[in-house]
Amino acid sequence: MITTPITIDLLRGALELEPTGRGVLPHRLPAWARTQYDDGQMTMVESQPSGVRLVFSTRASVVELDTLPTKRAYTGAPPRPDGVYDVLVDGQLFTQLTAAGGDVITIDLTTGATETRQGEPQTLHVAGLSAAAKTVEIWLPHDETTELVALRTDAPIEPVPTSRRVWLHHGSSISHGSNATHPTGTWPALAAAQAGVELVNLGFGGSAFLQPFIARTIRDTPADLISVKLGINIVNTDGLRLRSFTPAVHGFLDTIRDGHPDTPLLVVSPILCPIHEDTPGPTGWDLSALAAGELRFVATGNPDEIPAGKLTLSIIRAELARITAQRAASDPNLHYLDGLTLYGEADNAAHPLADGLHPGAETHESMAARFTEQAFKGAFSA
Repeated sequence: MITTPITIDLLRGALELEPTGRGVLPHRLPAWARTQYDDGQMTMVESQPSGVRLVFSTRASVVELDTLPTKRAYTGAPPRPDGVYDVLVDGQLFTQLTAAGGDVITIDLTTGATETRQGEPQTLHVAGLSAAAKTVEIWLPHDETTELVALRTDAPIEPVPTSRRVWLHHGSSISHGSNATHPTGTWPALAAAQAGVELVNLGFGGSAFLQPFIARTIRDTPADLISVKLGINIVNTDGLRLRSFTPAVHGFLDTIRDGHPDTPLLVVSPILCPIHEDTPGPTGWDLSALAAGELRFVATGNPDEIPAGKLTLSIIRAELARITAQRAASDPNLHYLDGLTLYGEADNAAHPLADGLHPGAETHESMAARFTEQAFKGAFSA
């Protein structure tokens, strides 16, 4: 078996590789950006490799990848399933693998306390591949931090250049892929496959707050198409009022335009979330559900405070539409997509959000199809 160093030219969807002493850790934010917050949630989710995949050409019939996953366990809740690795050959799913073991972070949702237990690397073994020349992609688990330790094959491998357009997408946990069952089953990954583009997924679970360091990262990252799905996390945290939300959106878009003055840019508003349509945040845990071993969210804000500037999803959609229309008068490559067209009331009746916030696997599929139709055949095709 030939051991090939894992370098950034073998990875797509990652902006940086960090040597860890045990392997290399793909990051979806650069090191300078990671110094501009002190937030354990952000640290966790940016290191979860949603949309990150190893891509190489080879005649190998056997591929082995040593990985060191970081599992999450919630006190009192059922165990989470192991993250899934999707192995594609020439664009078609060949097999799916999981890696048990690794490090484990146990989180007490009632207190916020965490405990970490270190584990050992695991080996993924892929056999039975054709000896013909082919492109192999190994998509890493979208919601499980994954250090890459070693890559072995029984024939040489080479990086694969691409001439496809790069689509950079930013959003919240829904864009990150929460409740999708495997990494190529998140709605951005599905939409990218349908549109034939290369995905850079900057969806960060619970962490899309119009942060300047994310806007600067988008500004500095090469991309042919950009979309930003904004709003839900600001309501979740009750992080801004309307008076501050509006200039924050303008500043976020201004920064992106500093590096991408003419790139097609799509502003996407939140999908339907019944608990927050007309009730402000913050979002809290449903403690009665937690006591029953279930994870579910509730809105804890007071609608009486809306006149004082508290935000709901219906208010955010209206404001994003207004801001985009205002800016589009002088920016013809700026477009707006109403999130309710991706998932609205009829969809919720058929496929409700099981935990109150996040769509399931079937909804990821329908959102991807609708986004492909409205964005790649609409705004991005202009």
